[in-house]
Formats: sequence, structure tokens, C-alpha cells
Amino acid sequence: MAFEGLSEKLNNVFKKLKSRGKLTENDVKEAMREVRLALLEADVSYKVVKDFVKKVTERAVGEEVLTSLTPGQQVIKIVNEELCTLMGSSNARINMASKPPTVIMMCGLQGSGKTTHAAKLAKHLKKEGHRPLLAACDIYRPAAINQLQVVGQKADVKVFEMGQIDPVIIAKQALSFAKDHGHDILIIDTAGRLHIDEALMEELVNIKEVTQPSEIMLVVDAMTGQDAVNVAKAFDDAVGITGVLMSKLDSDTRGGAALSVLAVTGKPIKFVGMGEKLDDFEQFHPERMASRILGMGDVLTLIERAENVMSQKEAEKLTKKFKENTFDMNDLLDQMRQIRKLGSMKNIVGMIPGIGSKIREADIDESQIGRVEAIITSMTNKEREKPSIINSSRKKRIAKGSGTKVEDVNRLLRQFDQMQQMMKQFTGKNSKMSLRKARKQLAGMNFDKMSGMGGGNLPQI
Repeated sequence: MAFEGLSEKLNNVFKKLKSRGKLTENDVKEAMREVRLALLEADVSYKVVKDFVKKVTERAVGEEVLTSLTPGQQVIKIVNEELCTLMGSSNARINMASKPPTVIMMCGLQGSGKTTHAAKLAKHLKKEGHRPLLAACDIYRPAAINQLQVVGQKADVKVFEMGQIDPVIIAKQALSFAKDHGHDILIIDTAGRLHIDEALMEELVNIKEVTQPSEIMLVVDAMTGQDAVNVAKAFDDAVGITGVLMSKLDSDTRGGAALSVLAVTGKPIKFVGMGEKLDDFEQFHPERMASRILGMGDVLTLIERAENVMSQKEAEKLTKKFKENTFDMNDLLDQMRQIRKLGSMKNIVGMIPGIGSKIREADIDESQIGRVEAIITSMTNKEREKPSIINSSRKKRIAKGSGTKVEDVNRLLRQFDQMQQMMKQFTGKNSKMSLRKARKQLAGMNFDKMSGMGGGNLPQI
């Protein structure tokens, strides 16, 4: 995840501040020197860093902080607020046209993930109740049209294409098609280049003229660091972008571009790509990103992801099973798969306040959940429904089938039994079991330290 290095350095600075009862002006300035260095190492623009540190220092050396009973916490609060301001005081939304269809023109350099993220955006908007249409206007890159058709099909969104003719004509015809067939949003996937050139910009300007887009979304690769900011500025000067979609923010990148884009271009980041799957896509929330950077977690995004993977009907069904004490291994397997849909364990843990900054990447063995799944899938349906029938010979068969040891099977069965015992405490005559309590018990199952299963420890989910 981006910002890991920055987050770790900032947390070290704040630990020093919080360990002191009172702060002097020199303490604050020394801390700000370390913050400046951390931001520069994260590839944040020098001018942006200079202005940011100046603002934080001016506020942090005020009487309110220096005389506070918790000066360290006050400084963190100021840094958090300034980070939010730096990335945008509120989450920016798509500019919707007063009369549909709303035209969104996607642009960017080759390799930024423009085509894939056009489909991700289309799927995101479809979930919100819109009827998006994708238009294939990249006629130069080999297989670009086919790629858009593939990802469009995965997103269950129609793709308009006319082959390799003039992209301006394709865009114009796509707009007419969208109007005639009730599509309220048209997403135009334009051509990229290996570098910015006049031909690319002229083509974009021509497409802009015939479609009059409400949104010109620039897709930039977070891994390119400050180059991403330079690209954003160049496109803004030539075409006039309205927002930025930052891809690959889940990668091992310093993340400085995300902190610099708004300050340098004046255009906000509206969406971020967090992985390779079409669902690895989020609206950009400055305050949540600031919380992640400062190690405060991001519970709201985690809740939203959970709501997306579990419907109300599924939630009610699960609650009923907990209340009737009929939750079995099939249900456990289903819930583990639901958890995997939330994203990697590394990202999930990073969103939990107070945990993400304390657990190292080396402590998280993503494969262990898969191995526990292997144990459950090696059981028969009867064994999953009634684990108490699993005797010694069955355990050996399950262990062999899952590539694990009998001790691992025993451990899983013991933990499942403990979880059921805890459920009974909540579902007795004098207790009402809520879904939240039930899922909390499920999340408390600890599958770590399973011998012969990779050596790493999996944190409690």
C-alpha cells in the first residue's frame, strides 16, 4: 500500500512528541524538520512540502498547542487537518450534466491503466443506478478495442465501437447512440501515448469539441511519483482536466503524487484504483486517506466494502443462523470468502485503527486463509454440517486432502467449537444476538500459528 514508508516515519515523529509532557517551540520545529524529510522522501513536490510544513509550524507553535495538556495530540490533529486540506477539504464528485447523457472523457498516457479504469468507473456508476456506455476511441494501441470489450463485458456494460476509423467520428456517433438508447453516462476511452505530444492533445481537443464532456478525467499512475503531477499539469494546460483518477495506489509506491496533484494543478483526485480487479476501485476521500497516512485507520471505507459484499438478505440469514445456533462449516467457509472480497489482509488490517501501524507486512501471511479454506473444502457436506462426527480417520483424510497436518485440522475444529460455545452465551434465553455481535465473534477466530502452513502469523480478522 502506498504511504507505508511515510506513515511509519510520521508515526515515529509523533511518538516522540507524545512522550513529552510539554512541548517547546524548538520541539515543534525539530519535529517539522523530520516531517519535511519524510514528505520529500515520499516524493511530494518540494514547494508543496515547504508550504505544508510552514502552515503546520505556524499553527503548532501557537499558545493553544504549547499550553495544552496533550500537545502531541494537538500537533497530530493539526497535521491531519492540513493533510485533508492538501488533498481536498471534501471528496470531489463527478460533474453531472443537467441533461443526460453525462460525457466523461478518459485520458492519460499509455500504461496508466486508462482502459481498465474506464470499465472500473463504469461498473462503479452502474452500482449507483446509472446506465453507462463505454466508447472505444483508442484506435492506435494494438488490441485496445478488444481489451475494452473484454473489461466491459466483465463489468456488464455495453461497449460502442466502430473499428479503427477517426476517433472524433466514433465519439460523435457514440454520443448519438447513448442518447437514442437511454444511456445516461457516456465514458470515452481515448488513446494514450508513450509521452505527451501535439497530435495526442489535438485529438483530445477535437473529441472535446464534438462531445462537450462534463468531466475530463485524467488517469495517472501513482508509481510514477512526481512525473504523475507533471503529466497532470501538461494535460490540464492543453485540454483542461476536471479531475484525476489515480491508479495503482495499492502498489509499493511512495505516494507523493496523491499529496501533490491538487496543490500543483488545482484539480482534485476523484477516484483511486486499489488493485487489478474491477471492484478494486474507490471514490477518493481526503479525510480517510489522511487517517490512513497517520495510522488512524479507515473504518468507514472498511464498512462500505463490507456492505458491498454482503446484501441485507444475506445479513439477515446469517443473523438467523447465529440465533438458532445452526452456523456450520459451510457458513464459515462462505464468510471467509466474503472477507477475502474486502481486499488483501494487508489492506484490511491497515484500515483498522491502532493495528495497521503495529503489524509488519512480514507478519501477514495471505496464504493461510486459503489453507484453512482447503481444510474445509476437503470435508464432506455431512462433515461440514456436523463437525462433531469427524473422528481420527476422517481427520487424516481431510489433512491429506488439504495438504496440511492433523494438528491443523484439530486446531480448526477446536476454534470452531469455541466459537459455537461463545455464540450460545449470546443466544441464550436472556440474550438477544445482534448481527454485529455475531460477526465480531466470527472475526475473532484466530487461524494463525498453524504448523506447517507457511510459518507466518495471520492477525485476527
